[in-house]
Amino acid sequence: METQEVIEMFNQYVIGNYSRLPRVITKGKGSYIYDLEGKKILDLFPGWAVSGIGHCHPKVVKAIQQQAKLLLHMDNTFYTELQGNLAKLLSDRAFGGKCFFCNSGAEANEAALKLARISTEKKKYKYITTFGSFHGRTFGAMTATAQPKKFEPFQPVVPGFVYVPFDDVDALKKAFDDEVAGIMIEPIQGEGGVHVASAEYMRAIRELCDQSGARMILDEVQTGMGRTGKWFGYQHFDVVPDIMTLSKTLGGGVAIGAMMAKPEVAASLVPGTHASTFGGNCIACAAAIATVEAIDEEGMIENSVKMGQHAVEKLNGLKGKYSNIIEHVRGKGLMIGIQLKSPGAEIVAKCLEKGLRINCTQDTVLRFMPAMNVTAAEIDKAISILDKVLKNVK
Repeated sequence: METQEVIEMFNQYVIGNYSRLPRVITKGKGSYIYDLEGKKILDLFPGWAVSGIGHCHPKVVKAIQQQAKLLLHMDNTFYTELQGNLAKLLSDRAFGGKCFFCNSGAEANEAALKLARISTEKKKYKYITTFGSFHGRTFGAMTATAQPKKFEPFQPVVPGFVYVPFDDVDALKKAFDDEVAGIMIEPIQGEGGVHVASAEYMRAIRELCDQSGARMILDEVQTGMGRTGKWFGYQHFDVVPDIMTLSKTLGGGVAIGAMMAKPEVAASLVPGTHASTFGGNCIACAAAIATVEAIDEEGMIENSVKMGQHAVEKLNGLKGKYSNIIEHVRGKGLMIGIQLKSPGAEIVAKCLEKGLRINCTQDTVLRFMPAMNVTAAEIDKAISILDKVLKNVK
């Protein structure tokens, strides 16, 4: 089929709830994707950060192929070695927590919201989240997402949510009371524009939760699995959460989510309180185990630090050259935002025309979240393309 034929088929048969770029992608390898016309595109926002170890990493592909010959899926009525092994790998790298497996970040966040409520006193029913956050599109996760444009069409939303400005300790303390069951934040806001929480803010959340018995919930769906230069974003701060959620890079391109909780908190989820039919799926667990091993074996966390510094240095060079367009560059590791002085959608479109895929969020923030095994040459190529595009911005 031709590109336009595929697009017309989508328009006729697929619900139009996504804004799609006018390309039909047929394959991916490492930091590159290829469209139906054979064009090679450098993908620095792979799968919205799902393909965090690159497209079709050979270790993940091999694990999927081997597992597919044995068992595709087994319901949670039985035990599987795969699910136990994956939980141990994650627990060893985090805070010794126990895992619940599901299929996505939104589903992990729903589980976290339920666990916060069921593991605290009955009078605690509120959640505090922050403006600009993004926690998913399911009803609870959507309500937790403190961006009114996301949930206005679906009013009334889930009651009990209180929203405060991100990284504002005074506002947090003012909103907090004995009815709060959990405070949910991203250590670095992703869709909100790549804003990094301060250590003071993270400590304040921990202290409030310790004093009242509320749960500190960290949404590490984007920041998890090494992207920021640590296995998990919270490890940049001197705090440990009660509950943490993961997805995106976790499966190396296969759908899987996880909620981790301290053992004493996790104990509240007993049979009948929560479940996920596909959660802990054999193929997904095999892919996730291979992903964790690949991150370790190939030093991808160290590469995230090194390549993140390289990218920020190069981007700051562009900032100096185009100070009329770029306000500043921020982020940690390979989670980088470029704050523009005007909307960036046209820049993203022009970059794609020249073979570079990046993202724009909050209208004015260009987002770079390349695979964690990206090379300096690939970053330099992206900077070169962005330079050519910015040169022609009026």
